[in-house]
Amino acid sequence: MATLAAIRAQKRAQRLAQLRQGASEAARAHPNGQVWLFGSLARGDWDAYSDVDLLAIAPSQEQAEALADTLLELGLGDDVLALTTQQWEQHTTGDDPYWRAIGRDALRLDGP
Repeated sequence: MATLAAIRAQKRAQRLAQLRQGASEAARAHPNGQVWLFGSLARGDWDAYSDVDLLAIAPSQEQAEALADTLLELGLGDDVLALTTQQWEQHTTGDDPYWRAIGRDALRLDGP
């Protein structure tokens, strides 16, 4: 008999696989972009009411917003933030504990 922890781990793995597949599709349309998952699903403390939080990161704001639009059109995320690569790097190395936590917990979905 599977434990509750094992069932949760399996469901999370299935959801991450779906998100990775969709993120790879989006990344093919936006080759300079990156797709990152953050929030409760990335941390592993999600529940049935959790939303899917994504970061669309690209060299320019215009490219990031185009990637974010694609992610929303594909129905991959509930909340999608568009950031330039430079903004992402500044946020994750800056002093703001909110962004540092996101950088620590985020999972890249479209690549390594």
